Amino acid sequence: MSTEQQIPDPVTDNAAYVRAVHDKGLGFDLRTMSRRKMLGGISSVFLLAACGSTSDSTSSGSSTTSSGITEIETETNGPYPADGTNGVDVRTESGIVRSDITSSFGDSTTTAEGVPLTIEFTITDLSGAPISGAAVYVWHCDRDGNYSLYTEGITQENYLRGIQATDANGLASFTSIYPACYSGRWPHIHFEVYSSVEDATSGEGTIRKTSQMAMPEDINDLVYATDGYSKSVSNLSQVTIADDNVFGDDDAATEMATATGSVSKGYVAKLTAAIDITGKDDAAAAPVGGEGQGGTPPGGPEGGAGGTPPSGAPQPTATASAS
Repeated sequence: MSTEQQIPDPVTDNAAYVRAVHDKGLGFDLRTMSRRKMLGGISSVFLLAACGSTSDSTSSGSSTTSSGITEIETETNGPYPADGTNGVDVRTESGIVRSDITSSFGDSTTTAEGVPLTIEFTITDLSGAPISGAAVYVWHCDRDGNYSLYTEGITQENYLRGIQATDANGLASFTSIYPACYSGRWPHIHFEVYSSVEDATSGEGTIRKTSQMAMPEDINDLVYATDGYSKSVSNLSQVTIADDNVFGDDDAATEMATATGSVSKGYVAKLTAAIDITGKDDAAAAPVGGEGQGGTPPGGPEGGAGGTPPSGAPQPTATASAS
């Protein structure tokens, strides 16, 4: 007589649930992933109900802001992170801690062209309180959809990458350009959060959160109508948030930026990211030689599927030099 294994409830006993479902296969994983948004909503309802039941509290200083906070999704770092998980580690290079990431540093001062963009991340804990002194490492593709240090022709450049500490308001700000839309991916910006700049630049610090900022569709349309972004127009017409292999599971519910500005004066893209500053993102790296979610490295399979920037084969080196 066969017996069916009982799967523990992940809400009440997550550790037992993980042990029970370990290596149950892709089909099970996909079904589980599809339930994530639903379970998150149910958990929020339970939390709100619990907060509402404490009507006997007399503390006027109590806050229920934590009941409305959702931790930002963990996402793959893709095949172009330059964080040591796929070749080069630019985080340890002198000059990487900077707010203006439009130009390369080191032996090259090449500047990436494009519509100006200020990127603002506000990092909070799971109660909504700002986290001061954390560090954000950001990177994204250029106007042509290529990544510095990886794409053929710009492997000696390291622009559009940088690290900043969060201020007293949890804010880390970067001066950059608007990223392209390359084939197979919704326009996005990658980022990692560390406990401190020291952790971020040591090459050994724990990554507390790896995620991506999704760019708003209406701003994409305006930017891609300008000179230099012509490839993005056709690429964007072939992808939606719903079918993007990173944002599609929940339509970038916690990752969609808000953007203001104009093509002539530039845009400001803002994202508030609630994280567990004591957490650890072990599974964020796209597996080398396997399927990932951040785009296929130009000219090779490392890092996984999900959209190929236009050209090149990665020959990563950390320090930029003039071509």
